[in-house]
Amino acid sequence: MSEITDRIGGATDPTALTTAPGTSAYTMHRDGEELVCVVGSTTLRYRLSAVDDLHAWLVKRGDWVPLGGADENKPAAEGTVEAWGRSESNPVGGWYGLRKGYRGRFGVYLPPLLEQLGLVELEHGARNNRVRAVAS
Repeated sequence: MSEITDRIGGATDPTALTTAPGTSAYTMHRDGEELVCVVGSTTLRYRLSAVDDLHAWLVKRGDWVPLGGADENKPAAEGTVEAWGRSESNPVGGWYGLRKGYRGRFGVYLPPLLEQLGLVELEHGARNNRVRAVAS
């Protein structure tokens, strides 16, 4: 874990978040090397390294990147956070999502967590939101 991921609470102290448009509430917490996202009765699991890796990618990009959230069984638009979260060219060589059938929506649930951690700026419009790394 990193200094950044150490700031994410555990199951008894999850981080309360909302999607970029503010339409859905959810929580995230650490569980070992996993990031657990609870949306209503659905639980998604991502690699904890996604936080540091996504931030590093956004820093490298240096500009706004569309979120592009999509379910696992739907293609992700090229150049989006969602596409990067499942790309063979990312640091883990594929999906950051760990639970088959629930590996998508990376572009929906990860950026608000990075915003809460002070790592990114995130747009909060009704749709087509973008994210960029905070200038250091």
